[in-house]
Amino acid sequence: MKTKLYDDQFIVVTGAAGFIGSAMVRYLNDQGYHRLILVDDFRKSIKWKNLWNKRFTDFVSRDDIFHYLKGREEEIEAFVHLGACSSTVETDGDYFMKTNYRFSVNLAEYALKHDHRFVYASSAATYGDGSLGFSDNEGELDSLRPLNMYGFSKHLFDKWALEQGVLDKIVGLKFFNIFGPNEYHKGRMASMVIHMVDQIQKTGKVKLFKSSEPDRFGDGDQCRDFFYIKDVVKMVTLLLKSDLGGIFNVGSGEANTWNAMAKHVFQAMRKEPLIEHIPMPEDLVDKYQNYTCADMEKFQKEISSKGLEYHPEFTFESAIEDYVVHYLLKGERW
Repeated sequence: MKTKLYDDQFIVVTGAAGFIGSAMVRYLNDQGYHRLILVDDFRKSIKWKNLWNKRFTDFVSRDDIFHYLKGREEEIEAFVHLGACSSTVETDGDYFMKTNYRFSVNLAEYALKHDHRFVYASSAATYGDGSLGFSDNEGELDSLRPLNMYGFSKHLFDKWALEQGVLDKIVGLKFFNIFGPNEYHKGRMASMVIHMVDQIQKTGKVKLFKSSEPDRFGDGDQCRDFFYIKDVVKMVTLLLKSDLGGIFNVGSGEANTWNAMAKHVFQAMRKEPLIEHIPMPEDLVDKYQNYTCADMEKFQKEISSKGLEYHPEFTFESAIEDYVVHYLLKGERW
């Protein structure tokens, strides 16, 4: 088993200027890895600011990456493929298929052909409404029913990897509700923490959706597995440096409510909680996950079998405190 990445070879990070990607670059830098090839597209986005104070060797547009890779096969050690269209309200299905599915297939084929480590982002959105649970057992992929095109495009690549018989050679990451610094550019798709801070600063209160399943959840008591970005990239790097293969959930393994999140945000801002519950938009009712919670048993079992350990640094409350106080209220990036 590899214990560290080669010092003289490159790690390619796609989606490198995005939320999770830039945090990954930050963490790799902090671990001493600077020979990074960053892949992304800026277009009209402000996400280029996420690369302030990061160290890397080169930056390549997503459209040029395959041309760039020609002749560099021996120089590369690994791919961390985080680039994708992650908007759950995007309606262009062809764009999802081109960006999230076909590009991923092409990149994986290149990595596998040249024996490069390949770690890629899947999503908890592949689990649909959660009625079938949140097990990352690859044998249950065919039973999953994503609620939107984003989840479907991610699910298709998971299935491709399974059907090609390569899941033992690559790692898929089913990210749950990730939050933390470097998501200013995400707008509506940013985590609720950033929206809550904005609402509190402007109105003194937080608005949360009323429950679409009142027999199961109270208003604002819908549950999600919220996981802090600093613990996320620590977990991803552990898997990157190992020789494990397969699909793994990336979550805290705990479900917390929106009401609890709001109260922690108010506490971090040193303000008294004031929460208003509003009707959920009709276009979201059938696409909304009222409950998610990552099953982390497989991950813990697999890393233990390799003599590895993983322990999150932050609790739900301390993560929100860190994010709000050290980043959002100061306008800082990580």
